Amino acid sequence: MTVALAHQLTGPGPGAPTVVLLGSLGSDRSMWDPQVRSLSDQFNVLAVDLRGHGESPVPDGPYTVADLGGDVLALLDTLALPAVHLVGLSLGGAVSQWIAVHAPSRVHTLTLLCTSAKFGEPQGWLDRAAAVRAEGTGSIADVVVGRWYTSELAARDPELVARSRAMVDATPDEGYAACCEALAGWDSRADLARIAAPTLVIAGRQDPATTPDDLKLIADGVANSTLHVLDPGAHLASVEQAGRVTALIAAHVAGPTQRNAAYEVGTLNRRAVLGDAHVDNSIKGATEFTSPFQDFVTRTAWGDVWNRPGLDHHTRRLLTLAILTAVGNEHELDMHIRAALRDDVTADELAEVFLHAAVYTGVPNTNRAFALGKAAIAELAGQ
Repeated sequence: MTVALAHQLTGPGPGAPTVVLLGSLGSDRSMWDPQVRSLSDQFNVLAVDLRGHGESPVPDGPYTVADLGGDVLALLDTLALPAVHLVGLSLGGAVSQWIAVHAPSRVHTLTLLCTSAKFGEPQGWLDRAAAVRAEGTGSIADVVVGRWYTSELAARDPELVARSRAMVDATPDEGYAACCEALAGWDSRADLARIAAPTLVIAGRQDPATTPDDLKLIADGVANSTLHVLDPGAHLASVEQAGRVTALIAAHVAGPTQRNAAYEVGTLNRRAVLGDAHVDNSIKGATEFTSPFQDFVTRTAWGDVWNRPGLDHHTRRLLTLAILTAVGNEHELDMHIRAALRDDVTADELAEVFLHAAVYTGVPNTNRAFALGKAAIAELAGQ
């Protein structure tokens, strides 16, 4: 059962890309204030309180990372955001990994900061959960904040340390403990290769909680990824190196603009050629396994080749019918025959394409093409 997450959405409004910020264990969405202020000039920025944190509901635990990810996806549905640029730090980074693996079509880009594919051994998290339930989050606040910043920053800015300690102390005991249990069960190492989104990975050189080696493991496991190690930087590198982190996120989000544009154009071309019903069924039937292929086909075949100005769509239809006849791909041929007949290809043109193909590619495949065409014509005539 998902919960309705507290959130703040700022930015220029419709038409701008949306960046979603998911924070650390023991934090609320105010930890992202430096990024919100800077990024919201260019992007719509959605800062979120994960369940059990900030102003979000605190259902009884234990939780799983899948529970936390499901909450975020439900929020995106509520806000009518089909796909976003996802940014997660620590616990938020685990949630972001889960979404990128299990709902890849929802993620344009992924940014993972100071997080891990596995946060140590489970028993340590279970012990921390028990301690928090017994003594409250205030009992661990000093230790937690001690990992968030380098000793140099902590000495230089005691007010920051005090505000951060108050943030941890204000986190509901059950929410914190149940999220500890979620981290105890988290291990995405086997799934990293399934992340298809362009991924930015950021580590803090002095981070004792999620070390640069932990982030390198993620970067090595995700095919399309880039690793940056910030020095100085502890666990909340987004605060200690706010300007650098914000600039890296902005550049990463802006980078795939051409990729996203190709997908949008490809979707329009695909709908124009194959029809809305076919495309809607393909999208509806996509799974986490098939979504990367759907993205690839939409961008490359439909967003690039079918969008080139050298041939009009009618000519490309006829070429496609001839080629599919030649290679004997009955499934794709039947789909394209029906789409062509519904649009601007006549039965006479279809016959000419198949006769021409018979001369150069052979009779057996063409015989099958005529049979598929005959069935399609009869079916469409009866509608």
